[in-house]
Amino acid sequence: MSAESIQPPVRLGSRTAYRNPWMSVREDTLVLADGSTGIYGIVDRDDYAVVIPEENGGFHLVEQFRHAVGRRSWEFPMGGWPPGGSGDPAELARHELLEETGFTAATWRRVGHRLHGSTGFCSQGFAIWHATDLTPGEHRREITEADMEQAFVTEAEFRRMVADGRIFDAPTITAYAVLRLSADEHP
Repeated sequence: MSAESIQPPVRLGSRTAYRNPWMSVREDTLVLADGSTGIYGIVDRDDYAVVIPEENGGFHLVEQFRHAVGRRSWEFPMGGWPPGGSGDPAELARHELLEETGFTAATWRRVGHRLHGSTGFCSQGFAIWHATDLTPGEHRREITEADMEQAFVTEAEFRRMVADGRIFDAPTITAYAVLRLSADEHP
């Protein structure tokens, strides 16, 4: 039997097991392909934007403590709207770049459309934006970003940081790969 002939699970019901202003966890009761039933847990979060600020042969990165993994993480600027906030994906990308780095960009190109980092348990997606022609300014970090540091790294240093594990954030690594793949389409 091919994978195409297997029917997806049928959802019988759903309940919210947990909710806070940033996320919710739901349990779906499913009928599986063999007729058995099961419970599937899903984390629902709003989508976010990843911004690749590039200039002079390198990138601007931010570093902050990530409680879920218990260590600091070098990343491209990224994030979602605060609770109650909203706007289109391009506005969110501009907002995150300014908030975390203080930069504004004259040139924007969307290089990734609604990718997913954890398809096995999370509905959240992200878009990737390439920002160039940067102008520095004052960042507008949230209180939760008070420990955030910022640094410029050359592309060669970025690649070394990925290779030696200093950059371990999957959306950052994915964004870089998608950017370089998109260069084939937009030289």
